[in-house]
Amino acid sequence: MTKPSAAENSPALVCDLTAIEAEQRDHHIIATKRLFNHVQATHELENGYAFRLPNDTDTIRHTAEFIIQERKCCSFFTFALELEASGGPLWLRITGQEGVKEVIRAEFGELF
Repeated sequence: MTKPSAAENSPALVCDLTAIEAEQRDHHIIATKRLFNHVQATHELENGYAFRLPNDTDTIRHTAEFIIQERKCCSFFTFALELEASGGPLWLRITGQEGVKEVIRAEFGELF
């Protein structure tokens, strides 16, 4: 008996928008576009992207709401939020397994 590889244990890189409740789906799409319109810089990472956003209460709240919904349809993403000290920027990192950068570009590329 062979041990499954890490790739075999990794979730499929397929977004399932139906995992978001129907009444929330349109709002999530609009909110995602609005959030990515506020991206100030994009940094390519080895396993994903980091997006610099304004460090204000509304953007922090909208970013958290984005993560809450997005993790339902794209469970293979790893999300990280970082607020820099002294009012520095907010960073949203979306990372994951091999191939995730291509999914990020396909899903959000036109927005950043």
